[in-house]
Amino acid sequence: MIDKLIHGSLSTRLLIFILAVFLAGAGWYAYRNLTIEAFPDPTDTQVQIITLYPGQPTEEVERRVSIPLERALNGVPGLFRLRSISLFGLSQLTLTFQDGVDPLVARQQIMERIPDANLPQGVSPDLGPLATPIGEVYRYSLDGPGADPMTLRTVQDWIVRPALMRVPGVADVVSYGGLVQEIHVEPQPVKLAARGVVLDDVFQALSKASANASGGTLERGAQVFVIRSLGTFRSVDELAKVRVGFHAGVPVKLGDVATVTVGYAPRQGVVTRGGDLDTVEGIVLMRRGENPSVVLAALRGRIAELDEHALPGGIRLHPFYDRTDLVDTTLDTVFHNLGEGALLVTVVLFIFLLSLRASLVVTIVIPLSLAASFIYLRSRGMSANLLSMGAVDFGIIVDGAVILVEHVFGHCAGDAYQHKRTPARIDAIYSAARQVARPTLFSLLIIVAAYLPIFALQRVEGRIFAPMAHTVVSALIGAMLVSFTLVPSSRRSRSGPTATR
Repeated sequence: MIDKLIHGSLSTRLLIFILAVFLAGAGWYAYRNLTIEAFPDPTDTQVQIITLYPGQPTEEVERRVSIPLERALNGVPGLFRLRSISLFGLSQLTLTFQDGVDPLVARQQIMERIPDANLPQGVSPDLGPLATPIGEVYRYSLDGPGADPMTLRTVQDWIVRPALMRVPGVADVVSYGGLVQEIHVEPQPVKLAARGVVLDDVFQALSKASANASGGTLERGAQVFVIRSLGTFRSVDELAKVRVGFHAGVPVKLGDVATVTVGYAPRQGVVTRGGDLDTVEGIVLMRRGENPSVVLAALRGRIAELDEHALPGGIRLHPFYDRTDLVDTTLDTVFHNLGEGALLVTVVLFIFLLSLRASLVVTIVIPLSLAASFIYLRSRGMSANLLSMGAVDFGIIVDGAVILVEHVFGHCAGDAYQHKRTPARIDAIYSAARQVARPTLFSLLIIVAAYLPIFALQRVEGRIFAPMAHTVVSALIGAMLVSFTLVPSSRRSRSGPTATR
């Protein structure tokens, strides 16, 4: 088979060159559409269930929320591990699934099981975002002239976060810092007792007052009018006018028995950055399996639109972490090593063979083998990272090409083989190539066999090292095919010393 491959390549040189150009173009296209990460994602398929039980102690949260959810979720298909954390007013369950379980399928199965849990009234578990622990790709802070922490947090929650959530590939935007705006109703016990109103009357009145009601439709001639009652609160003054009861036949308003003010939720921390001792921070989480370069490009475009058109009062977003910088540094490192490796191979071969053409033929194997690797990774839906791309050894990649070029060069330097495309010259190239083809093939296969144990790794170890093994092996196979096809076809006439055979 190897002999036929070499002979066919010598017989159809033009086709081999066309295929080499096609390989380079397809590799470039695959590289442009390949998911490139700074480091591999070693995490398992995990789903988090977050449940708020406000005001309840840890023991009550575990007894009433965490344990019922654990009982309902035990036995989910593909479940590998389940653990829970119960805190004051908060329950968090983390479900880890076996390899190969689709995250969307796992989330669907959990959503079907959650209603089976016997939870307290009003408690509603929520699933965590479809992200991984290394899905944090962007961080920013908000500031503006004269903007107080409550204004910054309101802008973050009601303008910035909804806009960034619409960016394709964004799983969630987490807000930190600032003051969360609330409407505080503070009943006055003395006024309540004087007017015969109890707290339950206040609760019932507030829950019933803020709602829009429908009155159906009214036909008038050829037109139909929609009738509705607007009751949703639009200001603090409207809230203070809600009727909470009667006293001596006179309606009692909320403002008569309570103080209604704009306040903020009790804060549990503060975010500082530089000289700003109280700022607002946003963390963007990328959806699992997305391309960080594409997501970040769209994210930066959306942030530019917000800064230009949407943010009020001179408020601006200031990023201080962008994974694009890390990805760009990774690519610069890899391609810098690629250029140095190609230059070193060219110089060394030129010194020993005194042939620029032979040196360039070997050097071109490096980008073509990487192109074959990019095509393979793209077809498998795998990503490239610094660990996988940095593990490619250019010395091993060009090993087969160096052996073929040196052997063919030595056998075809005589005067009998100086005429282009003569049968004697083609036979000499074919004879020289086939003498070293099988040993070269076996040496490359031994190197490939050394990576087979890596393919057997599972879970975290497999996710860390498997991309590296796939990248190196696919590059070796691509280099082997290029060496057996393009390298013999590239040998042309050269005047030089006569070689004995």
